[in-house]
Parts: sequence; C-alpha cells; structure tokens
Amino acid sequence: MTEKILARASGKAAVRPGENVWVNVDTLMTHDVCGPGTIGIFEREFGACAKVWDRDKVVIIPDHYIFTADDKCHRNVDILRRFVREQGLPHYYDVGSPRYKGVCHVALAQEGHCRPGEVLFGTDSHTCTAGAFNQFATGIGNTDAAFILGTGKLLVKVPPTMRFVFDGEFPPYLMAKDVILHLIGEIGVDGGTYKAMEFGGEAIQRLSMEERMTLCNMVIEGGGKNGIIEADDVTFDYVRARTRKAFEPVTPDADAAHVFVKRWNARTIEPTVAKPHSPDKRAAARELEDVKLTRAYIGSCTGGKLTDFVSAARVMRGRKVAVKTFLVPATTEISQSIRTETLDGKTLLAIFEEAGCTVSMDASCAACLGGPADTFGRINGPEVCISTTNRNFPGRMGSKEGQVYLASPYTVAASAIRGRITDPREFLA
Repeated sequence: MTEKILARASGKAAVRPGENVWVNVDTLMTHDVCGPGTIGIFEREFGACAKVWDRDKVVIIPDHYIFTADDKCHRNVDILRRFVREQGLPHYYDVGSPRYKGVCHVALAQEGHCRPGEVLFGTDSHTCTAGAFNQFATGIGNTDAAFILGTGKLLVKVPPTMRFVFDGEFPPYLMAKDVILHLIGEIGVDGGTYKAMEFGGEAIQRLSMEERMTLCNMVIEGGGKNGIIEADDVTFDYVRARTRKAFEPVTPDADAAHVFVKRWNARTIEPTVAKPHSPDKRAAARELEDVKLTRAYIGSCTGGKLTDFVSAARVMRGRKVAVKTFLVPATTEISQSIRTETLDGKTLLAIFEEAGCTVSMDASCAACLGGPADTFGRINGPEVCISTTNRNFPGRMGSKEGQVYLASPYTVAASAIRGRITDPREFLA
C-alpha cells in the first residue's frame, strides 16, 4: 500500500523499495517546537517575501509547550502567529482561541486533514499516526519541511514493507497499546528501521479508528518509517464525517512482496508493559506486580483519546486511586466529551474526580515530552510512573531520575488503583 501511494504521488505507474522519487505532498503539518525552525530555514532559503507553495495544504498546531509561563515557549508561538498572518494560512489552530484543538496528531484527524491515499508529512516523529487512515504519513526534520513549504515536493526513498497480521478477535481486556508494545517487544526498537509497517487481519478490522491510530502512532518506536492500514467502512465513516474533500484509498495486493509477513492469533496476546527505559523492554503486566508506583498518567496522542478515557473509566468507576493520577485529554473535543460522555449514569469526569484523579481540561502534550518546569503532570524527581504515553527514555517525562512504564489505559487505571503494576483482568473479568 505504501508503494502504491508513493507511486501515485510521484506520477509513476509503480515504484520499488530503495528507489528515490520526488513526491508531491498533500499536507504538511508543523507545531510550536519545530515550526519556528522550519519557518526560519524557509525564509532564509526562499526569501523573506516568499509564499508557501499552497496555503490550503499547510496545517500549524501549537500543542507541546503552550500552557506555561516560559517566555521562550511564548516566543515560539509568536513566530507561528506572525508567519500565519503574513502567509494568510487558513489551517492554524491557535492556543487561546476558539479554534484551538490540542495535540496535533489527533487534531489532524478530527479536523479532516487525514484522508486515505494521500501523503502527509509532519515535523514530529509521531506523524505516522495518520497511517491509520490509509495514508503515507511520516515525520521529517525542519530542513525537509522548509523545502516542502517552498516547493510542495520532497525526495523520498521508497521503504520496503513488513506486514503484521492479527487473526481472529482481540480479547475484551486488550487494547491497541498492548498490541503495539507486544509487537515492538518482538522486533525491537530498530526492527522496523526505514520500513513500512503494514497491519492487517480480522482483528485489526474490528478496531475503532482511535485504536488504529494508537497502533500506527507507535510504529516509530519500532524504527518504522510509516505505519499503514487498509481503509474500510470504519475509515470512510470517520473521514466523511469530517471533510468533503475527495480521496482515493489504496488496497494491498495478494501477491505483494514483503520483507516478511508475521501472523498472530489475536487472542494469545495479553496485557503488556514496556519497562524503563525503552519501548521494547516488553513484559506481561502480570509479571510486574511487585513494581510499586508513585504516579499514573493517562494522556498524549497515544493514550489521550476518548476511547482511552472511556476504557480507564470502566476500571476506575466506584474505586479510588492509590497513587497520584493525572489525566490530560489530547484535544478540546475530547476534553468536552469527558464532561458529557456517561458511563453507568455518571460523566467520565465525575468518575475520575470521585476516584481521586487530577484532571486537566487544557488539552495538550503536557508531560509526555517533559516540557518546562510548570508543565502539567511533569515528573519531578525519582517518580515511578505508569503511563499511556509513547516513550519511556530517561528524562522523557521530565526528571532523568524518573522511571516510566508504558501500558494501555486499562493497565494504567488498574495499576493506579492498586498502587503497583496490575493486570487489568483483575478488574475486567
């Protein structure tokens, strides 16, 4: 599927892995961390008065370091605002405005910028999230992004494809986060280096769009260039509810060549955790029940979607957390849903507050990338945290002394209640 998209985008009948092709870009996204650098290179190389190649194809979303008193962070957003104003860019979701959205990868989908068969680049490694929508979506650096701003093109080496097939149906206690952690534990953090990671099988087709996004979001933690899933009615319903733009999906060929095809019986996978300090340090949740925690965290582009909060609420309803537990919605739309979505007659927000959680209604990346000292939920000191985020490198969520375990919202919620890492089947049986 990746080869088909890149062939179409480069005007060729077909392309082969390893081939370098000039690709026409459908969407370029940047944010407050990499946007200023991208803008600086663009203006230096193309000229202070240069215009972007297509105003309608540029999306700018401040989301990383925004709810802070840090002046340098404010300066980054000021640079974005100045550039948007001078270029007349229509797709700018400014913090503090009615248009503000939250985390870029989820906002892109919610605002209809993710469309099957297209090419999306972003100055963020987790841009691969959009592969859930049958796109070629991947992260790039500031220089490449600046070149796209000026030309609308990028030279891309076609990646070979690894295919992962999940037969049957995932058990009800399993989430996409468990699946991708299990997979990364199998291939390692470099197992997919510069390869497309293609997902298929009946179990994948049963996943919601938000769960598919979680799966593709973390292919970068396995070294993947991009993740991709075949589009179906679930995809089409989500996309058509958010955009009127036409799109043309691609499908996999039965005789397609792959680096390898790996299959799993979906029911054999169990709740999975990644131990510090790497996403491939895989363990079953049941194997880590001696690990005592000091905090739990539910949020980010990986684990801050509505599905994630509904899942956490199923575990937390009628119970109390035993450790500091922070919740941060990925977007303002999700923030509103937490206030209105109900479970057993109570809103998700009420369930979380009664459980003793600290909930932020300011949608952002928050502690996932550490951020300034006043970032909400940031780890300070040698905390032991279980988190729905995507990375657990030293210092990733703030303090270098902190230990971060990655897990699904089910596992994080169960662990928050017990105060130690807990297999969620204890609460979901």
